[in-house]
Amino acid sequence: MNEIFRQFSLEGKVAVVTGAGKGIGRACAVTLAKAGADVALFARTEADLQAVKAEIEALGRRAIAVQGDVNKEEDLDKLIVRTVEELGKINVLINNVGGGGPNDPRKVTGKAVGDMLAFNVVPAYTLIQKAAAAMEAAGGGAVVNISSTAARYSQKYFSAYGAAKAALNQMTRCLAQDFGPRVRINAIEPGTIMTDALAPFLTPDRKERMEKTTPMARMGQPEDIASAALFLASPHRAG
Repeated sequence: MNEIFRQFSLEGKVAVVTGAGKGIGRACAVTLAKAGADVALFARTEADLQAVKAEIEALGRRAIAVQGDVNKEEDLDKLIVRTVEELGKINVLINNVGGGGPNDPRKVTGKAVGDMLAFNVVPAYTLIQKAAAAMEAAGGGAVVNISSTAARYSQKYFSAYGAAKAALNQMTRCLAQDFGPRVRINAIEPGTIMTDALAPFLTPDRKERMEKTTPMARMGQPEDIASAALFLASPHRAG
């Protein structure tokens, strides 16, 4: 059994997680730390970053908090430089930042749709581009992009978000060809996950309907996605 656990160990590895202050990003950061990784945390809110940093350090792992905006390339440069300088290397990148709500195609402008497409694709592309050299220098690495099942569903008022996540999925496939086998690039498509972002839209009736139509009879949790991210980032996945 110990050999099985060792296959998923990230001991001696360094991970970068965007959107690490809350929700799926936080769960990924903590899970990777529990698996042995040191973690560079990136998000807009300093207080959230410091809380997750303290949680990871309590596990006996190193963590740095880098406050910034994924839409600003200089902030992404700062993230990469600080990670390598302070934690020594980069082995894992979790591109978690993204999102967007419904859009009414009769009202929402093309500019707004373009902004949503860019938000879900460009930061992930840019960070992969910037992190790849550091990963290759470290002997290889793994990228996990957090996408959405909306990329595959046909549903009203989700033309922008669905298109954005579909674009992220196709970009993931193409970049996996560009950077493999030294850098593995995969995506996870979460469904409905219990996060702060979902809470304002989740009425008791809606929650009950979702639970009744889900085989597990419960809502997805951030830790569910974090476990999948650990699998994709682990040495076991590289074999």
